[in-house]
Amino acid sequence: MDKNNRNIKTLYIIRHGETDLNKRGIVQGRGIDADLNDTGRAQAEAFYQAYKDVPFEKIYTSTLKRTHQTVAKFIDKEGLAWEQLSGLDELAWGKYEGQESNSQLRSAFEELVLAWNSGSYDVKPEGGESPNDVYIRQASAMEHIISHKEEKLVLVCMHGRAMRLLMCLLLKKPLLHMDEFPHQNTSLYVVEYDYDSKTYSIENFNSLDHLK
Repeated sequence: MDKNNRNIKTLYIIRHGETDLNKRGIVQGRGIDADLNDTGRAQAEAFYQAYKDVPFEKIYTSTLKRTHQTVAKFIDKEGLAWEQLSGLDELAWGKYEGQESNSQLRSAFEELVLAWNSGSYDVKPEGGESPNDVYIRQASAMEHIISHKEEKLVLVCMHGRAMRLLMCLLLKKPLLHMDEFPHQNTSLYVVEYDYDSKTYSIENFNSLDHLK
């Protein structure tokens, strides 16, 4: 079947650009609303220049401004429709947010990831969220995005750990596979949703071609 005649939605899913907290290795989750730094703005510009001619019909971002700033030029382009979804927010790291990397923090983080990799998806940092918490809100966000069948090509800007969880959700993989989906700032995954089979497939995996 001609691809143009297939009943599909194409999603360009990117991580936001760099912030100073990213650069300094400070934990930055849902509870910190940081701005892009100079490098992040340059990454956003490079992404825009590479994909500005893609005829997106809608933009979806998290509620955090680092995602808004990353796709700002797309939002401003001819008044392209934009919607913020809290379901796309980063995982909340609770008491660890704002902390600089140190041996104690790295050990605590490793314990969390070990628990998750062993299938304990309800384990969460104090005051934060578990993978299952994020999974539930992401499922709701994706149901909303997919319900708009008239939007065949959309741009989604979100966050690193959340992207790992989202890829598991879309591909129906257990969450222990989350670390199989690498990301850097402005990493791009192109994903297709087939309305007939109700399945997702990855068409472009962790692309950074725009930064070369």
